[in-house]
Amino acid sequence: MLKAAGILALGVLAVFTVGGARKGCQDVRRSATTLRYPAIRDMRRNVALKPQKGAPLLADSASVPVEGIERDPGRDVLAATLVNPTAPADLPASVQRGDVEFHTICWHCHGMTMKGDGPVAAMFMPPPDLMALATRQRTDGFIYSYIRYGGVVMPAHGAQVTRERAWDIINYLRHMQKVSPR
Repeated sequence: MLKAAGILALGVLAVFTVGGARKGCQDVRRSATTLRYPAIRDMRRNVALKPQKGAPLLADSASVPVEGIERDPGRDVLAATLVNPTAPADLPASVQRGDVEFHTICWHCHGMTMKGDGPVAAMFMPPPDLMALATRQRTDGFIYSYIRYGGVVMPAHGAQVTRERAWDIINYLRHMQKVSPR
């Protein structure tokens, strides 16, 4: 019984193959597997799209704002112009969220005490001590640019940390700098 079914299947395949070859396809194999779509619209030879080259342009000032790629205007520009948007009334909640974010994302390199002695730092160049005077003198815009766009050794965390969460981390850092005896 299985032999008869196999022979029948081969016969049906032969009919489709010969019938497809008569329809003008170039070879027998493609005639049995290709549907009647234009040549560049089937799944085997689809239209090749080139990825976007270069940086995306900023939206027009009259356009509707949407979330998307945030362009890096430069560390010096952000350090000089960017101001922390957190309202004083929202600061305690922001510090709490920043604590959670720091101990989720940042502590691996910066350590639990922010000295730059995290477990990853032992394998690479250690990050700066976030309680040191040099970091305390940095502007919030400078630290924001490092969190979002990365730095000399620090990778960019713009994909993992939203704008709001970056400000939460900065508020937590500033809070810890105020209460730290170092």
